[in-house]
Amino acid sequence: MQARKFVPLTTKELRPQGWLKRQLEIQAEGLSGHLDLIWPDIRDSKWIGGDKEGWERVPYWLDGFIPLAYLLEDEDLIKRAGKYIDAILDRQEEDGWVCPCGKDERNTYDVWAVFLICKVLVLYHDCTGDERIEPAVYRAMKNLLDHITHNTLFNWGAARWYECLIPLLWLYERRPEEWMLQLMYVLDAEGLDYEKLYEHFDFEHPAADKYWTQLNHVVNTAMALKSRALMSLVTGEDGNVFARKMYQKIMKYNSMATGHFTGDECLSGDSPVQGSECCSVAEAMYSCEVLLSAAGDSFWGDLLEKEAFNCLPATTTPDMWAHQYVQMTNQISCSRIPEEGVPFNSNGGEAHMFGLEPNFGCCTANFNQAWPKFALSALMRSGEGLAVISMVPVQAKVIHDGAEVNLQIVSEYPFRDEAVIEVTTDRPVSMELLIRIPGFAKEAFVDGEKAEPESFYRIYRTWEGSTRIPVRFVFDTLLTDRPFGAKAVVRGPLVFSLPVEAQCRILEYTRDGVERKAPYCDYEFTPVSDWNYGFCSDSFEISHGKIGDYPFSVEEPPVCLKTKMVKVPWEEKYGVCAVEPSERKALDEPEEKVLQPYGCTNLRMTEMPYIAVEL
Repeated sequence: MQARKFVPLTTKELRPQGWLKRQLEIQAEGLSGHLDLIWPDIRDSKWIGGDKEGWERVPYWLDGFIPLAYLLEDEDLIKRAGKYIDAILDRQEEDGWVCPCGKDERNTYDVWAVFLICKVLVLYHDCTGDERIEPAVYRAMKNLLDHITHNTLFNWGAARWYECLIPLLWLYERRPEEWMLQLMYVLDAEGLDYEKLYEHFDFEHPAADKYWTQLNHVVNTAMALKSRALMSLVTGEDGNVFARKMYQKIMKYNSMATGHFTGDECLSGDSPVQGSECCSVAEAMYSCEVLLSAAGDSFWGDLLEKEAFNCLPATTTPDMWAHQYVQMTNQISCSRIPEEGVPFNSNGGEAHMFGLEPNFGCCTANFNQAWPKFALSALMRSGEGLAVISMVPVQAKVIHDGAEVNLQIVSEYPFRDEAVIEVTTDRPVSMELLIRIPGFAKEAFVDGEKAEPESFYRIYRTWEGSTRIPVRFVFDTLLTDRPFGAKAVVRGPLVFSLPVEAQCRILEYTRDGVERKAPYCDYEFTPVSDWNYGFCSDSFEISHGKIGDYPFSVEEPPVCLKTKMVKVPWEEKYGVCAVEPSERKALDEPEEKVLQPYGCTNLRMTEMPYIAVEL
């Protein structure tokens, strides 16, 4: 086995603080913390003896619900998570088969769910140390080797084969046996070859109308970024090189201003009114976390923060009771679109609405993993100590060379540019502290010393008592180039948008036996302010407000930019704006407008033209 560059901490070692803890509390108070009480596919799932969905939705939900429960030390959530784990373990077959289907259904059962539930069981072990988990995963993996030897991987299992490496590598590190390596290579051989795909597949032309394929499905794409990095832990190959090339090729034709990529269902080009699926955000974040761990490349920390601070909060309401299936960069309305006006390639006219399960329910279950796993990735173990991956507020207690080390990050990052790292030890201990310096920083200073952007600043010393290390980033506010002659405003990890004031309509109804009832209902947002603007100045004045009860508040964002903008002629139809204005001219005199973080908007304009006018 190849050594990981960094090893993530567990819920036994790390606790969120400040705004990040509040964000997790909001998630627990919202949809994530209630799906097992209100949503039939979780509440009445076959995984626990019910008659509803018995494939990916319970594992998806548990993948976020379990670390959420333990990070918050919430006894009710912990008890409810345990109920599901108990039911899953109790129903495992004697031969190791772990999924809820009859023996006569196994040959046609997509084993993607086997990968996913074993990944969840491993996560539960990391939180609890439950001694039942290792033998259960052992039996499930051994059964899987025999199963896929006779029933070759297909569909989602073939596209996501590398996800099985997560529980399999965990098992091999604990009790290595030759058949486990064999299973890894069988998975690699039977699964989709992303290296060949990205060498030869045509990514220049976005998906045609209603085009669907596993080959560039946006969630598969987000997951597959980590595919070779995981396999590299066995083969010794450089999986990071492939991941960087893959990301570069995706972004060449399918980029968003946030650093994410379009995909509704499949990669969809550069238009700012194409959507990107909520699941793809959660999975891209997890891929970044795995890549950071396996390869130690700070680039993935930059992308992780862009996803976490922009795409993730934008795809849910601030109270996290509702989410979108797809988010749009330029999103002037979130109301039902008639079929003839749908801009998406494979999704329907409700896909961008906020609700319980808009378009399709996979994201209802899967968005839950993003915030808890991001919190757990903020600090990792390095070869000789600890690595600060993101300067968000967290606290960790670890043992290093027999000493108890307490590390706390006191910060309001990314809403502020400064932080303090406090290290306290119960006895003298020699240890390294690596601090990731974002690549989007113009300058950075650690304890008064200049630090190089897109690198890890290393401090190695004997730590004794308490030490405070101030960290400061210098960010420029930049107008960056976007396709279709547009610009977008970026400052550090945050993308800024022109917020569009919205009127909210609550939709309560029942469809296919699933009730929508406030607050777990659907919501339509329609614009009540003008949105047709262009930039006319590259001067931006920053102002800070308090971080309130909802960190990504639409009404009270914690940071804003003030600038001059002008109205431009821009058409819309069915609540969807045109890809670009009909003309690049100012309709009125420049106005002072306030931009908010992309993640602090429900409706927004992000990619807009620059209009040259006299100020």
